[in-house]
Amino acid sequence: MVAPSLPAELKASLEASLEGMSRNDVAARADKISKNYREGGGSNVIASEADALAYALARMPATYAAVAASLNALTGARPDFAPATLLDIGAGPGTASFAAAEAFPSLTAFSLLDANSPLRALALQLARGQPRLAQSHYAQGDAFKLAAAAEPADLVIASYMIGELTATERTRLATLIWARTRDTLVIVEPGTPAGYARIIALRTQLIAAGAHVAAPCPHDGRCPLVPPDWCHFSQRLPRSRAHQAMKGADVPFEDERFAYVVLTRALPALRRSRVLAQPAVGKAEIAAKLCTPEGLLFTKVPRRDKTGYAAARHWRWGDAVRMGR
Repeated sequence: MVAPSLPAELKASLEASLEGMSRNDVAARADKISKNYREGGGSNVIASEADALAYALARMPATYAAVAASLNALTGARPDFAPATLLDIGAGPGTASFAAAEAFPSLTAFSLLDANSPLRALALQLARGQPRLAQSHYAQGDAFKLAAAAEPADLVIASYMIGELTATERTRLATLIWARTRDTLVIVEPGTPAGYARIIALRTQLIAAGAHVAAPCPHDGRCPLVPPDWCHFSQRLPRSRAHQAMKGADVPFEDERFAYVVLTRALPALRRSRVLAQPAVGKAEIAAKLCTPEGLLFTKVPRRDKTGYAAARHWRWGDAVRMGR
């Protein structure tokens, strides 16, 4: 299991990059970038090394935590999966690659793609402190051209990037990156209704192209949730002092809401029900909302069912669980 916090070496490298810089200036840049992302502007506002560092300090811990949680779901569904090659689409500062390196010791080759020059420069700088990532290949340019030319990889990740594209562009890119996926594709987006809708659209498109869902869904069928409900999860992560200062936050932790899907070429052998919200634990029973192979289930596990109740007490939002055990 990958911890939600940045690896110590990566965290130290990020904070060391602040040496000699104005904390107030970096915080102001981070705030501007965050507002731009919330308004759908994407990474086009990141135009300098200082901007890239501000973005990484403000957002990298949370996006790392979301990708780490998604990869933990993948390893839970496919414990024997041992990819050797990674393709990181829209890699930015390399967040997904760093998380994948922690999740899969088997990875030996890392290919990253992004159009943003300052983010690429920061990723390569940070990778120098990570022996396994030091020889990463990071191509800069148009996502469609780079994806079309990329070598197929065992594991392909597109994290927090498809929201920067139009619906037509997302459909086109999904086709391209699925063609480059030798085994497994992981897509991660913000845990908003819009982020979920993008995930569902690509999920539907790629299932039609022959993909199977390994997580979070325990089936390849239509999502059973009905608006205004949407499938998303939450990962709590600690904030360093530098991160706390960048965010102007008072509490030493952050909860990142995210949506994701893991798609594979082979039908997963193990498909467990998924906990879709934090269960309500009462004295008489535990109430939980689950996505099961048969569809959506609101279940209540009574205390008199000692075995089931004891198991359900350990259920957490996002867990893959076995019913009745």
